[in-house]
Amino acid sequence: MNTLHKPKAVIVIFGATGDLAKRKLFPSIYKLYQNGKIDHDFAVVGVARRPWTNDVFRENVKQSVQNAVPCQEELDDFTSHFYYHPFDVTNPSSYHDLRSLLSDLDGQYGTEGNRIFYLAMAPEFFGTIANNLKSYGLKDTNGWTRLVIEKPFGHDLSSAKKLNEELRAAFEEEEIYRIDHYLGKEMVQNIEVIRFANAIFEHLWNNRFISNIQITSSEALGVEERAGYYDKSGALRDMVQNHMLQMVALLAMEPPIKLTTDEIRSEKIKALRSLRPLSVDEVSTYFVRGQYGRGKVNENDVLGYRDEVGHDSNTETYVAGKIMIDNYRWAGVPFYIRTGKRMKEKSTKIVVEFKDIPMNLYYKNDTDKHPNLLVIHIQPDEGITLHLNAKKVSASSIATPIKLSYNNNGIDGMNTPEAYEKLLHDCMLGDATNFTHWDEVALSWSYVDTISQAWENEKAAFPNYDAGTMGPDAADELLAKDGFHWWPISNDDK
Repeated sequence: MNTLHKPKAVIVIFGATGDLAKRKLFPSIYKLYQNGKIDHDFAVVGVARRPWTNDVFRENVKQSVQNAVPCQEELDDFTSHFYYHPFDVTNPSSYHDLRSLLSDLDGQYGTEGNRIFYLAMAPEFFGTIANNLKSYGLKDTNGWTRLVIEKPFGHDLSSAKKLNEELRAAFEEEEIYRIDHYLGKEMVQNIEVIRFANAIFEHLWNNRFISNIQITSSEALGVEERAGYYDKSGALRDMVQNHMLQMVALLAMEPPIKLTTDEIRSEKIKALRSLRPLSVDEVSTYFVRGQYGRGKVNENDVLGYRDEVGHDSNTETYVAGKIMIDNYRWAGVPFYIRTGKRMKEKSTKIVVEFKDIPMNLYYKNDTDKHPNLLVIHIQPDEGITLHLNAKKVSASSIATPIKLSYNNNGIDGMNTPEAYEKLLHDCMLGDATNFTHWDEVALSWSYVDTISQAWENEKAAFPNYDAGTMGPDAADELLAKDGFHWWPISNDDK
């Protein structure tokens, strides 16, 4: 990996007329360009079925950037690096023409044959495109080639294995970059730093001092225009198999011996291997599913999920679970996760609850307890809050909770890099640390498949939570059985 020079490459985006390219990829490439993170010797080739011209494509890129990023300067220089190629995924001539275009752009921009193929489209085409890229010589360059793919990576372990075999027939594992945009978020990457760069935390990061860890990722939005995809996927496949289990792995992993891609991935894989497997009969003890009905979000009446999809769906829009990790560090410590749509507010947050001291003389009574908490705020606010007990100025000797907070959003008035901006840059540099290895994908699917199997065989009593709430009552009962409760997600709450 060479980080001394700005990377130069041709980026080929399959599905360049789609929503992901418009909302995320074009603005991210612009910000890398604006901030001097990439060399001016770059080109972007948009590939899709629409019969656009370069000018039409460039105008769309310009509008996408203007809608997403405050930009004072003229965009024409930036968009001049963008080219459009009408494309049929299954037609050999499309690949021959693309190969010729890429060869011309390599010469024009001096990109040394470096190519990123970004598949921002339906996953059923991933295998076909990957194999055709190899068959028709688009990988035959003097530089490097990398394949970037979006989730979903299969819909179960069997389909994921099949897809992986198709990709591996054309690309090596180290050339495949599986994007999980949560891993590009600044505070998710900060989990490792908080743990491994602070003696006050790493020495306490085990079952002797931590009682439980809670990970919440809530959304106020419903399924919106994604209803077709979401009804086949559900919250378990859409969120738990990837984002939620990735955060569990980062929180649970052992310290790597070096900060290299291979060593960090190795420790995450060990953590995922330590997940306590569930039988189908045990799923109802450890996991809760939910689906939102009608309710109010921000004082507005909203429809229930079944109203939105138009049928009596059994798809879950909410998952809460208790994950146990059977290794020396974490034996006995529950990792509680919850994620859902149409919840009270949008928030992603990790709460580490430390065990109380054996006899705390500064509590009013046994029910009025304030355990120490480490809260990692991932979105919408980024930062860390440490909840401690202290005596406030008064005659009373009762402990009162106080908060020590660090907020990442206001540093030098600069926003942190958007996740896709960070991940695209990492890919260009050849740093795969924050991308998902096949072994992580396989272990996640093998864990999640048992839950899917249990839920598919049984009709749920949906809807079981109102839109605008924090989910079904059964999710609260899941923690109450262990003597815990969910900590509020609002930054103003404790």
